[in-house]
Amino acid sequence: MSDTILVLDEGTTSTRAMRFAVDGSCLGSSQQEITQHYPQSGEVEHDAAEIWQRSVDVMRAEIEAAGGVENIAAIGITNQRETIVFWDKRSGEPLAPAIVWQDRRTAAICDRLRAYGHEPMVQRKTGLLLDPYFSGSKIGWALENWPQLKAAGEHLAVGTVESYLIFRMTGGLHITDASNAARTALMDIHSGQWDDELLGLFGVPHAILPQIVDCAGDFGRTEADLFGAPIPICGMAGDQQAATIGQGCFAPGDTKATFGTGAFVLSYAGTSAPLSAHRILTTIGWQLDGVRHYALEGSIFVSGSLIQWLRDQLGMIVEAEESEALARSVADNGGVTIVPALSGLGAPHWRADARAAITGLSFASDKAHIVRAALEAMAHQMMDLKTAFAADGVDWSQLRVDGGMVSNDWMVQDLADILQLEVDRPDFIETTALGAAMLAATGAGLYPSLEASAAMRRSGGAFTPKMQDAERSARLAQWQAALASVLAQGAP
Repeated sequence: MSDTILVLDEGTTSTRAMRFAVDGSCLGSSQQEITQHYPQSGEVEHDAAEIWQRSVDVMRAEIEAAGGVENIAAIGITNQRETIVFWDKRSGEPLAPAIVWQDRRTAAICDRLRAYGHEPMVQRKTGLLLDPYFSGSKIGWALENWPQLKAAGEHLAVGTVESYLIFRMTGGLHITDASNAARTALMDIHSGQWDDELLGLFGVPHAILPQIVDCAGDFGRTEADLFGAPIPICGMAGDQQAATIGQGCFAPGDTKATFGTGAFVLSYAGTSAPLSAHRILTTIGWQLDGVRHYALEGSIFVSGSLIQWLRDQLGMIVEAEESEALARSVADNGGVTIVPALSGLGAPHWRADARAAITGLSFASDKAHIVRAALEAMAHQMMDLKTAFAADGVDWSQLRVDGGMVSNDWMVQDLADILQLEVDRPDFIETTALGAAMLAATGAGLYPSLEASAAMRRSGGAFTPKMQDAERSARLAQWQAALASVLAQGAP
């Protein structure tokens, strides 16, 4: 039997297949971009048919590179969370655009439900807050506004991205793993089941939803004609939970931050669900053998997408990698601060109405100052989260970082400086995919436990704080002033 794991890492801006050896070595990678659609301000959509086809294409490329399907032991899947797909159970074809996690079209719905006093119940059952980020309000809105979904009747299926992909791969298996289900605001994270009160609140029928299952195990096999022979699917988790696993955060208080399209911090909390008093989320990290493992999570909506925006919309850089050299080319930010609320503000502010701002501009400002301010915004937002986590009793002693942005040494050092923490970066920064490989290796029996699969992770070195206190304090004061002006706009 082969011990090679094939991982499908379906993200917001791309879908990628990667092969892992049982020791954690990455053996190969194939990637294709996913088209972003912006129908109106605040709306973000994907074409689920494109996600499917491009995911199949990259998986086929890696299977061929492996020498054939017989050399693949199992598949692990990790995915952009909260993005919701609507499809026909008969054909598997999507019936409407996929509504992406960044989409804010249901902000008014969430505001209304909050005004009616529903948020305490939602937080108690789901660990989440009332925000358009989560899937429940997206599903309810779509059912009300897209007639083709009503017309589908009993043939309508709904699920997050991994649920849709598994349905297509297996020819009709409608399941979702507990970590993704926990992000819909429709699941009671204490019982591990869809909750009737939550379903009623958002107007979502139980019959259209998938069955909730573990994150590792034998979830069925791909159809034989898809890749040439059936392959078992043995692991799945939402991208941030997968990254937490990939970082080996298995002891209470272990904390990781993933810097991708957004930035997401998870601190492992054990098998009892904590409840935040400072607008930090409680989520299911993973579920094994029916036992749920919980984490506290802080979600920043805009991280790498800010650099992408500077590149694609403003033309300030040609490649994202240029940002590090530009940041180093100036002594400081020149008084420029960016509050990157391009999709509203996430934790701990949770202001869907917030809009981005660039403050402190003068004729002396150039693109290097703006690019540096964009990178500095990562540490500023993380500091807000660190303060909130500490107020909830989880004070980070070290931070493990991953994701595409942390290949930027300047940014990682800036994190260490502003947070006043040691920041550990693994030798393989794509730990989201690694975590999915660890789950699949566990589900396939290549490791006796998820904790044992931590042997697949290796540290690449640590960054320690170097910034003087006065400079750090000035930076944070500048950030707080800019943030306050953004929060004041549209405030009740």
